[in-house]
Amino acid sequence: MPKSKFEAIYKELKADIESERLPYQSLMPSENQLIIRFDCSRNTVRRAIAMLAEEGYVQPMHGRGVRVIYTKTQTPPFLIAGIESFGESARRNNLKTTTKLIRFTELTADEHISRRTGFPIGTELYYIQRVRSLDGDPCVFDVNLFDKRLVPGLTKEICVQSVYNYIEHDLNMSIVMSKRTITVERVTQIDEDSLDLKGYDTLAVVTGQTFNSEGVMFEWTQSRHRPDYFTFQTTALRHKEKKVSPQEDGGWEDGI
Repeated sequence: MPKSKFEAIYKELKADIESERLPYQSLMPSENQLIIRFDCSRNTVRRAIAMLAEEGYVQPMHGRGVRVIYTKTQTPPFLIAGIESFGESARRNNLKTTTKLIRFTELTADEHISRRTGFPIGTELYYIQRVRSLDGDPCVFDVNLFDKRLVPGLTKEICVQSVYNYIEHDLNMSIVMSKRTITVERVTQIDEDSLDLKGYDTLAVVTGQTFNSEGVMFEWTQSRHRPDYFTFQTTALRHKEKKVSPQEDGGWEDGI
């Protein structure tokens, strides 16, 4: 269950948009209509709309309402703007998932691990490798490191089911923010052994650090995706800068 009213409203409106009950380029119901529909405060509605805007589903227009800007992509997207588990992304796209656990062990962060992941030297960690399949197609290789102190009691069974579900519902820890880098990298031997590469020699690699509500990193992850199956979708906002005159800029030379 959602942890708050605005999250429940956000999820219901998101479902309305994805199912095209609220179609592309249509105007959302007004704030007053949503307040009546969900029996909530204006601030609650605005928080839900802000979440939809952050993920690229709607665009608020000052004084003119909120327009739906979401369109379905040709391939199922893994949203970089939000924090979704593999299972949540698959369910959103009506795909069947399976997870194969390759490795589950414990280790201590040394200088090399600390430099690469951001965990302090000496941090006790769970080290996990998993192969993810969508509709029976093994197409993602995941590597995860979890801080044992912050995510205690991990088991192989939890890793096959859902670590995030365990963190949020069993440990009652809030997953708040993730910093991510996307690169394109050549396949490694373990990629070849684990995935059906279908002739691809490069993978889309998403590396991230995930933080809880205290601002403490509890996870480092690297997801290695076969490139034909995924569209990474995010939302970018442009902030208009003040117009700079040639005099303020120090003058223009040679047309530059």
